[in-house]
Amino acid sequence: MELHLIIHGQKDLAGQLYRQLREAIDSGRLAAGTRLPPSRLLAEQLGISRKTISDTYAQLTYEGILVGKIGSGTFVNTRLPRHDRRQDGVRFASQDNIDRWANLDTRLRHPGTTGTAKADFIGGATTQLQFPQEEWRRCVNHAMRQMAGPRGHYSAPEGIAPLRDGIARHISYARGVNCQLDDVMVCNGAQQALDLLARIMLRPGDKVAMEDPGYTPARLIFQTLGAEVASVPVDAEGICVDLIPDGTRMIYTTPSHQFPLGMPMSSARRAALLARALELGALVIEDDYDSEFRYEGRPTDALQSLDRHGVVAYIGTFSKVLLPELRLGYLIPPPSLFPALVRARQISDWHSSTLPQWALAKFISEGYLLKHIRRCHGIYAGRRERILARLQGDLAPWLETVPSVAGFHLTALLRQPINVALLTELARKVEVGLYGLAPFHHQAPVREGLLLGFGAIDTLDIDPALDKVRDLLQQLA
Repeated sequence: MELHLIIHGQKDLAGQLYRQLREAIDSGRLAAGTRLPPSRLLAEQLGISRKTISDTYAQLTYEGILVGKIGSGTFVNTRLPRHDRRQDGVRFASQDNIDRWANLDTRLRHPGTTGTAKADFIGGATTQLQFPQEEWRRCVNHAMRQMAGPRGHYSAPEGIAPLRDGIARHISYARGVNCQLDDVMVCNGAQQALDLLARIMLRPGDKVAMEDPGYTPARLIFQTLGAEVASVPVDAEGICVDLIPDGTRMIYTTPSHQFPLGMPMSSARRAALLARALELGALVIEDDYDSEFRYEGRPTDALQSLDRHGVVAYIGTFSKVLLPELRLGYLIPPPSLFPALVRARQISDWHSSTLPQWALAKFISEGYLLKHIRRCHGIYAGRRERILARLQGDLAPWLETVPSVAGFHLTALLRQPINVALLTELARKVEVGLYGLAPFHHQAPVREGLLLGFGAIDTLDIDPALDKVRDLLQQLA
């Protein structure tokens, strides 16, 4: 039997050999019982070391794909037909609840790199081009050195002290948050912070008030824990505090950059919200998801900085500042909630991975984070100005901008009836990613429009993409 294998270059030799042998066996080109060449002979034919051949044979033998016979050699093992486990699954007594989870709406799920358009106005996403790879690599190397000692124990649920201290210093400076190291809990993104707060604060049937339109994943977290979510409309000043119902235990809000519309909450509305929360005995969750980037006027401090009674839990994330894949965020709860949150964190996943924690702590302490934010601020400001110029220029007959001073997305409401679903579908066909506002509405009447993110789209792609959007709007109108 002649075995056809091709090795390219000198990288990942074992991986190349493994994949080619596995594919040949899975496809049937190497049938069960076929004897493979001795490792010495195959090594000479391919020009690679005998150890690489032996290690690959050993791995495939461990997986049951090959079998070694003493005195005879190595053979392709006889493999039983795969059993299709999906065919005969039992119906569990909890099937209704399983189906409820399986059918949750995931329209806001990010499509990944393979599902994005060439020019994508997706919100909440950044690009690898802005990420400081060299600085991060140095910080990861530092993290590896920190973890090289004789450890072998679990870390603290609230996070490692250097990162908690770095976060406290950063958000005190950048957002005016009143906190110190002992107030900070490191989380796997803002999503986990929301989940932990909901777990310790809510029981089935408890009432949560949140903005409508608002952040749909937060609504799903509260609902899946059995809470009753009350939709509270927003106006030009933010959440309508006088419509927060009696009996509310938790209030979720995005005061610095309302999601998805973008306007900031006014000072009067902030004071009214804190007073209403104190009256109800409710916790206010302040999701400050992307407010490090501010473009107009005096920077507005976080709502938490106004809290004098311990009713605000502040949530932030590095997904918007650095990369979503890092899955690192933080929670600054009222001090009275901290012990309960530590216990809840310990029984859910114990703690976040310490390697990225050490790396991020170094990244902050060396000043790389502030440097990165300043650099991205200039890039995002230029993209924002370009989009605003188009919205106030040739796109103005169809789209009206919602005033926004922070973050890296803009919202534009329709001035005339347009089928947004059809618009986004047609845009996708010309490699432009557009996103409507309908998925963020629950009970409030849908205010049709577009969420235009400018974190992931390249500056040079904005005008050509908006030219295509203008042409589509002309056709649909």
